[in-house]
Amino acid sequence: MASLVLGIAGGTASGKTTVARKLHEAFSSRVAFIDQDSYYKQLDHLTLEQRREVNFDHPDAFDQELLASHVRRLRSGEAIEKPVYDFVTSTRKAHTVTVKPAELILIEGILVLHMNALREQMNVRIFVETEDDVRIIRRLTRDIKERGRDFDHVIHQYFAHVRPMHMAFVEPSKRYADIIVPHGGNNEIAIEMLVGAINERLVKTR
Repeated sequence: MASLVLGIAGGTASGKTTVARKLHEAFSSRVAFIDQDSYYKQLDHLTLEQRREVNFDHPDAFDQELLASHVRRLRSGEAIEKPVYDFVTSTRKAHTVTVKPAELILIEGILVLHMNALREQMNVRIFVETEDDVRIIRRLTRDIKERGRDFDHVIHQYFAHVRPMHMAFVEPSKRYADIIVPHGGNNEIAIEMLVGAINERLVKTR
């Protein structure tokens, strides 16, 4: 049985994770979920202060080779050991999570449509689009409440890294999308339509 590979990209805090989660919930055990954020390179050789200055929005921040190989293995019917990333310390944890192959492989992250080795493995490519002011407010709230950042650091990182990388890599990758979902995870109509279309595709791959 061939797997259907679906990529979900979009800017930071655009709602792509919410879209991926809702699709995951819709298909439950039929899904193998891969989040690009789990594949940040290991930075434990740097101090915490040095890690805070790393450009995590650049493609080079990710272990692209490992990510692409894990998708290939899932497509071949093999289980993988997905890394676990700690956003508070900006390092990988010692343990991994086993991801088993499934009918539907979901790949989610800001740059999954930018990376050719991933994009060429996808059957369906989705870009989640949300207004810039909404995204920055969401990111500010998330990074302070969940990731131990302070206000000044989040603002500095946004203008130094997030915004320029969005313009250079994330936004241009939208041209590869088969489907653009406006308004992020709150667009219930678009998500319902996606669930229906994916169901149809899954039937055809059986």
